[in-house]
Amino acid sequence: MVSHKSKLRRMLTVELPMVIILLFTLGPYLWMMLTSLTQEDKLFTQGPSLIGATFENYYRLFNTVGFLDNMITSFIVAAGTVVVGLTLSVTAAYSFSRFNFIGKKYLLTQFLIINMFPIVLLILPLFVLMRVLGLLDSHLALIIANSTVAIPFSVWMMTSYINGIPKSLDEAAMTDGCTRIGALRRVVLPLCMPGIVATGIYIFITAWNEYLYALSLGGSNVRPITVAIQTLIGEYEVQWGLLTSGGIVGALPATILFLIVQKRLISGMTQGAVKG
Repeated sequence: MVSHKSKLRRMLTVELPMVIILLFTLGPYLWMMLTSLTQEDKLFTQGPSLIGATFENYYRLFNTVGFLDNMITSFIVAAGTVVVGLTLSVTAAYSFSRFNFIGKKYLLTQFLIINMFPIVLLILPLFVLMRVLGLLDSHLALIIANSTVAIPFSVWMMTSYINGIPKSLDEAAMTDGCTRIGALRRVVLPLCMPGIVATGIYIFITAWNEYLYALSLGGSNVRPITVAIQTLIGEYEVQWGLLTSGGIVGALPATILFLIVQKRLISGMTQGAVKG
């Protein structure tokens, strides 16, 4: 009897609220999926439904709108941001972890303070800078802009990881003839590879989902998926079938990547949030 009451109490206080929260969270995505599979002429008369489901919206998305080019653009920008972000983050984190210099704590604090400001404050200065350099409507402009968002937190994550590696390993490698760069490449980087992977995934997802920079610094030649989806919203008409199918396709790469490495990403972000 006591066991039955405890199971009932657990169901009402833990499992049922979790199911409700899960349905509330997944509801919009399920509605998007149903809408994307519904024929356009039936969408406003019968509503979203799996009856007579069709992939017509996805076909139009890639063959009429040219969404594949937008996805390639997003991938180039995200991958480029990962390369730039990891290169600068790892080297900066190694310096913060292994060297003592004037203003070290102040600089680390500045990296944290940068994340407190909204992106919209940086758009105008970056737009002027890119226009002067002639980089507007280019992949490089978006890579540089996205790096300004991804690098500060990435430095904190990587600094925590490298702090967990004993300095004696660096010293032993240099005693055996390695240079400082050699010790970093042969000893530190292999040991902190889980942190590098987690940081790289964080940078990729951040760059993939970025919208404001893509809207202001991109153009007709460089148009990531976040901006391409927005163009499906007209002044007098919203193409709901294309809009929802674009949202589903645009979210798939980052979602699949997150599901594959979610444990490593969460552990990496948790460790990076704690000062080692």
